[in-house]
Amino acid sequence: MTFARRLVGNAAPRTVWLLAALLALLLIAPAILGKYWLSVLILILYFAYVGQAWNILMGFAGQLSLGHALYAGLGGYVAAGLFFHYGIGPWAGVFAAVAAAALAGTIVGYLGFRFSLAGVYFALLTIAFSEFTRLAFDHWEWAGGAGGLFLKVDGGSDIVNLRGGSLLFYYVILALAAFAFILCRALLESRLGRYWLAIREDAEAAQAVGVPVLRCKMIAIVISAALTALAGVWNAFYYNNLFPETAFAMGRSIEITLAPIIGGLGTLFGPVVGAVVLTGLGEAFTDLGEALGMPGIKQIFYGLALLVIVMYRPAGVWPWLAGKLGLGELRK
Repeated sequence: MTFARRLVGNAAPRTVWLLAALLALLLIAPAILGKYWLSVLILILYFAYVGQAWNILMGFAGQLSLGHALYAGLGGYVAAGLFFHYGIGPWAGVFAAVAAAALAGTIVGYLGFRFSLAGVYFALLTIAFSEFTRLAFDHWEWAGGAGGLFLKVDGGSDIVNLRGGSLLFYYVILALAAFAFILCRALLESRLGRYWLAIREDAEAAQAVGVPVLRCKMIAIVISAALTALAGVWNAFYYNNLFPETAFAMGRSIEITLAPIIGGLGTLFGPVVGAVVLTGLGEAFTDLGEALGMPGIKQIFYGLALLVIVMYRPAGVWPWLAGKLGLGELRK
């Protein structure tokens, strides 16, 4: 009860009830939705989850990373490789995957933060590491090289080896999204979370009043990398294939950042709302392009829609929406 009370804080009752209703609806959604809309909802939950993971580093601690595909790719390749070569299931392989991503995050973070790289310079460092890793995996036979790594697909459902249809992966990504939401809330309410917010606002001032800036930044990037690795494992077993060109692609990193930016950086609901907006717009413009016989029109309208949102709602969609609905963040 104490943890639940701290988790809720002084949030408006309507916010808590809305959150409970949303969770209940998500639990029964597969019984209501068809296969197509279930696949759309899976994408929404995936982007909400990775958005929360990236939001810890950028939204909470204020450190811009544009190379988070590094951690998702490493997580996916490590778990998938262990399963493909040695038959080690993903529930065991995930520990190695998280460890590999956390180690990569530690290296990137130490090189960046120890030498006071910030803003665009730190972002360039994260891109460089992602690109170096992509080139390495292009020539690593154990990981399939440029030809890719393919996991065996069978018609059965095996939760132990994470083999099955959309329903299995839906509940796994729902559990991950709920876990990330609760974890981020707990982190925000902790002393560490308050240190992160101080660093985000003014790192030098935070250092002056005794905040261990380097240590806090390192913790942020390690947690963010580890959570992103879990998404990479889920993604690898959901799609059953991995290619270095896509697993570590700059476009993959940008996809990870969009939901929290559009929804609202540094907020709990921002990545969720951003994922809904992004996926909804993507599907709408895909249908529009097919109806007009112009598939390429999706990218044009999609980009324009995102530009309008950023211009007129620079703080994100969620803060504006929360104000209109009389809701608020789960904060003290």
